[in-house]
Amino acid sequence: MKHKDFLALRDWPVAELSEMLVLAKSIKADPAKYSRRLEGKALAVIMEKPSLRTRVSFEVGIRQLGGFAVNLSAQEINLGKRESVRDIAKNLERMVHGIVVRTYGHAIAAELAENASIPVINGLTDFAHPCQAMADYLTVLETKGGIKGVKIAYIGDGNNVAHSLIFGAARFGAHLAVATPAGYGPDPDVVRQAAADAGETGGAIQILNDPLEAAANADVIYTDVWTSMGLEAENEKRQRDFTGYQVNGGITRLAKPDYVFMHCLPAHRGEEVDASVIDSEHSIVFHQAENRVHAQKAVMLTLMQA
Repeated sequence: MKHKDFLALRDWPVAELSEMLVLAKSIKADPAKYSRRLEGKALAVIMEKPSLRTRVSFEVGIRQLGGFAVNLSAQEINLGKRESVRDIAKNLERMVHGIVVRTYGHAIAAELAENASIPVINGLTDFAHPCQAMADYLTVLETKGGIKGVKIAYIGDGNNVAHSLIFGAARFGAHLAVATPAGYGPDPDVVRQAAADAGETGGAIQILNDPLEAAANADVIYTDVWTSMGLEAENEKRQRDFTGYQVNGGITRLAKPDYVFMHCLPAHRGEEVDASVIDSEHSIVFHQAENRVHAQKAVMLTLMQA
């Protein structure tokens, strides 16, 4: 394993990410087999953004692997303000065996990784959410029997989740159709990088403005909140701009009859998704949420196991 950190899926070769998914499946099938693999290892969990799934899945995951978590809130650590990011990295590398950081600017996570000799895992930044994407593709693998050639329609904001799904589609050979309102598309550099990589795996990336076109014949319909954390001042404008992008029966009827609905959560019923969709038999959002534990255990084992 040639990589110390897990900041974005684009940093990892296809083979190593695929091995991580296989490991996640193995961990899920037989958790007892891995229950002492990180015995005595400490994981610093830095949460500068509110968290349910990220915090719980990492805390539970490291405990189930035999290690333990040390929680550091935004008020306690105040990255780059109370103390420089470099100094925090240099302190933590002498006390713990890995760091999970959930913060705003991706540069903060990158600076931690640059200065720490221990692994740094991106628990979410404004740019990327790679642990979420690993859980998502594990879920697709389980529910669709594979990833290659599966059509995923992502409808909503071209945000950090969209970026990681794009990188993942390119790595795993999925067909990802991203539909956003004009002006809310994903970072063009992300799309360019992923499109170049997709040629090697048979993946395909489409960037659209029409949610109906994206949803047509989809195996998976995916959405996220329209207003991410830190953008609350834009909420009123976004509510107007995203009119027509709600995942509802008008969109899902265009997908395959056995489509599944995914959402990284938290969900706002009546905004980005209608309750009739997220609470339907097609919805696998809680299966998807559970897979955060298994996918992140695979990430931790890959990075932290001696």
